[in-house]
Amino acid sequence: MKGVEKPGSPAPRHPVTMRGERDRFVALAFCWADLLLELDSSETVVFAAGAAQPLLGRPAEDLVGLALPELIVERDRSLVQALLGIARKHGRIENVGVRLQGARGTTPLLTFTGYRLEDLEGHYFLAFRMGAPGREEGAGRHLTRDAESGLYDAAAFTEVVSRHLRPGDKGVDDSLMTLLLLPDYASFSARLDAVANRDLLTTFGACLRAHSVDGDAAARIGTDRWGLLHSPGLDTADLETQLQEIARNVDPAGEGVRVESATVEVDTEEVRGGDLANGLIYAINRFRTARGKDFTIKSLSTSISSLVSAAARSVNAFKRVVADADFNVAFQPIIDVTTGDIHHYEALVRFHTEERRQSSYEYITFAEETGLIQDFDLAMVRKVLGWLSKAPRNKGYIVAVNVSGHSVASLAFVAALHNLLKDNTWARRRLMFEITESARMEDLVVANRFIQGLRGEGYTVCLDDLGAGAANFEYLSALEVDVVKLDGSAVRSAQTTHRGKAFLISLTNLCRDLDVLTVAEMVGDEKSLEFVRECGVQYAQGYLFGRPSTDIRSFEKTVPADLFPARRRSTRPTRG
Repeated sequence: MKGVEKPGSPAPRHPVTMRGERDRFVALAFCWADLLLELDSSETVVFAAGAAQPLLGRPAEDLVGLALPELIVERDRSLVQALLGIARKHGRIENVGVRLQGARGTTPLLTFTGYRLEDLEGHYFLAFRMGAPGREEGAGRHLTRDAESGLYDAAAFTEVVSRHLRPGDKGVDDSLMTLLLLPDYASFSARLDAVANRDLLTTFGACLRAHSVDGDAAARIGTDRWGLLHSPGLDTADLETQLQEIARNVDPAGEGVRVESATVEVDTEEVRGGDLANGLIYAINRFRTARGKDFTIKSLSTSISSLVSAAARSVNAFKRVVADADFNVAFQPIIDVTTGDIHHYEALVRFHTEERRQSSYEYITFAEETGLIQDFDLAMVRKVLGWLSKAPRNKGYIVAVNVSGHSVASLAFVAALHNLLKDNTWARRRLMFEITESARMEDLVVANRFIQGLRGEGYTVCLDDLGAGAANFEYLSALEVDVVKLDGSAVRSAQTTHRGKAFLISLTNLCRDLDVLTVAEMVGDEKSLEFVRECGVQYAQGYLFGRPSTDIRSFEKTVPADLFPARRRSTRPTRG
């Protein structure tokens, strides 16, 4: 299709060069776009080509001489102006959804991309393609994205960081990671209508992508926090200013929102590439979850480099612990609330370094945040299998080992676990698995496939922490398990109100109808034991029956008989 340039349009200083570049622009862009526009430095159309008639109801030559906002639907004008501002400073606009305004009304959503070329009189070369922006093909196509901004989400960003910063053929690249916080975002967002909020998030996303390495290494880590990988030359103060300007443009009060940033700079001579990536992942997760009135990005920036370095060193130390199985297994019994009999024991890890005032929970959380949990889960299974193989068979010990919700979706973990179990088929009736919800499992279909794989091999599977959060009925519906554990805090809360008790009774009745056994956690006194018994819970675990111990024999005489009706009846003296 022939492009049109009106007589009288501003003449470039180098007409032959300009014409040749434009010809290349048209030839290449038509491979992708439906409508092409060239703007001069005042953002007026000086060239148009493509499907102007079907899109806008007017021929291409009629677009020349118009200011770009005249072609953009009103609600998208502030977005497009902000994008042009980004291109003015940084050259490009990439894959943003906008709508045009034509004689026939508003177009469907189009994908908008473009460049500003300083060498060609500062002109803008813009392309519009039918259809909303899609997810990119290639290495990142399987990664999840934030639905509002189009950027990667926190989980995907950790993978992007890892991919860039783990050493490859050319070593570790020199990219830096900057984290951004909008401290007053909640009140700012409340001032905006839905359209303005959409414009803001879309433009923020486009801005961060434009500054990131490969044009796509940016993420929305939380509602009010963002991140990107970028070259060392990026002026982060200028980036803060750009984002603040974008926010001010859509704010009806004209105030905008504060933007604060912290850039991670780590001595790569001290921290090796793979460890650096793990350390950065740890820092991302800390940033994502940090809350409280005392938290600021500035407080994080003062310690983030040392945090990354410390985390990287801890990764190495933890890997050695896992490789050497340098930890102990403690046991805690699960008791029948009627008879007092021990049904099975939960295996709990005890690290030798806990004298440093870090709990096992903190170590496991660290392993989850740095991607080491799968290796640890396998090491724990091996440790428990080793213990069971040496335990007296006449004792009939049954032990449940924990598997993190992070591990169940890993094909490598599942394959390694099943290979391990195939070499120890004798353990089928003595080993149980307890799926922990320290991180919520996003894909319940995959999680259930993992569970059924174990049950199909003859293993009993327990789901931990039911009653915490919104997982209750969704989990029971989607995951076919043999046992569920009722979260201890939920059990305590249920004791304080009639509604709480009614809810717990309903939950245990539902489990009974599903042929699922129930265990109440954190039963620490006789009152709690009587309460869970009244609610229909079948088993209990807690300090009332003993604290975790590495000596399993310590529980053989610690369960008081007078706590259980069946035992009281069996031990009642007869009249002579």
